[in-house]
Amino acid sequence: MAAEVRVGVLEDGADAARLEELALLLRQELLTLDVRSVEQVREGDAPAGTRGGLAAVAGLLSVSVVPGLQAVGAVVAVVRDWLRRSGGGHTIKLSMDGDTIELTGATDEVQQRLVDAWVRKHSGTDA
Repeated sequence: MAAEVRVGVLEDGADAARLEELALLLRQELLTLDVRSVEQVREGDAPAGTRGGLAAVAGLLSVSVVPGLQAVGAVVAVVRDWLRRSGGGHTIKLSMDGDTIELTGATDEVQQRLVDAWVRKHSGTDA
């Protein structure tokens, strides 16, 4: 059975094309992990005159992972590293089972504790 982690890339003032570009850059890094898939999220009708029935949601990826601390933690580690290297102005929203955490490039201890608690919650581990 697979778990889904939704990864949303945000940037102040960015249009849909820019968000898609950022998400695709992050997608390439997530594909280096042992994940089942990393796909753009598609919802709603595609614009008239385009192929396909569903439109991609700009900046939103779906990462299919094996449930567990290691897999979810690896996704978070790649996202945090990408945030640190991408410069300021980016935010990532990670969601699993309706629970969302928002990450910025900050590396403070409080954010790390929040990330650790979120990963544990979605890995089936209480410790």
